[in-house]
Amino acid sequence: MTRPRVGYLLPTRDWVVLGDREPSALVEQARLAEELGFDSVWAGDSPVTRHRADPLMLLSAVAAMTERVTLGTAVLLPALRHPILLAHQLATLDRIADGRLIAGMGAGFPHPNTEAQFDALGIAFKRRVSRTEESIDVMRRLWAGGAVSYQGTHFDFQDVVLEPKPAQAGGPPIWLAGSGAAALRRVGRLADGWLPYPPTSETYAHEWGVVQEAARLGGRGPGEAASVVESAVGEADSLVGPVAGEGARVITPALFATVCLDDDPERARGRLRTSLERYYNAPLEFIESIQAAFAGSAADAVDWLNAYASAGVRHVVIRFAVDDHRAALGEFADRVLPRLRTEIRP
Repeated sequence: MTRPRVGYLLPTRDWVVLGDREPSALVEQARLAEELGFDSVWAGDSPVTRHRADPLMLLSAVAAMTERVTLGTAVLLPALRHPILLAHQLATLDRIADGRLIAGMGAGFPHPNTEAQFDALGIAFKRRVSRTEESIDVMRRLWAGGAVSYQGTHFDFQDVVLEPKPAQAGGPPIWLAGSGAAALRRVGRLADGWLPYPPTSETYAHEWGVVQEAARLGGRGPGEAASVVESAVGEADSLVGPVAGEGARVITPALFATVCLDDDPERARGRLRTSLERYYNAPLEFIESIQAAFAGSAADAVDWLNAYASAGVRHVVIRFAVDDHRAALGEFADRVLPRLRTEIRP
């Protein structure tokens, strides 16, 4: 078992809730995360439902001000956008970032507020999954180069050429969120990575097994699923991008996790409750029944994350349930990151 790479979710939603802070402060948070040794920086997407800075615009600024960290969307909703325009935006961002981009995507969690967001943009919520799948197909065709003509259920166009091409051959890797049988099969069939938030490591291990089986059955080729798993647990550089073999793709098993550190467990849980209930307008008990969320000491956080690493996780995206993100970044970097990197053995 190798250590997971560790990313930081920029608090784009919290920044609005706590007082409409300037986007430049978010860029500075990203620079700090890079300085402190985080492997990646991420931004969420919600144009209408949960107001925040646009993730692609923000990550463009972050790309220009950082050198090493991977940049990702956690997660983007492609069904809300036309795939030609989105492919162009992502390709340009990948160029700006010198090939450091991961396109985390999702179809949209069933919720009245999410449905209202689709309605506001004139897009049928019930068709979001097929629209997402078709959008991924369109974008990959455009990223491959040459003139593309397409006739599908949702999109129909002729002789479109995309420029500039992405820095990464074939385009940035696409990681899909999701849980449940249909979503897991979709990951195995279509994705380069999986970015879910199962509430327990046991659930994660079971669902990761479903993804691997879907990869075996999804036309990746004889023996290819084994190479997918082997590559996913190798060196960090092999986690993003193609693996050896004709048509083979890595599926990186990742995790979206909410963390609140405090040596007083009761105080930590109280802070977690305040942050998540403010974010979702729902009880903490419901949220943590469906999402990976931790409140407690740094030592216990290491154990909690190691359990997910044992279940297969190779890249974890941390969302801090705090008001002071600068302090949270420093505490996590001092008390958790070093132990994650030394206590996990091959």
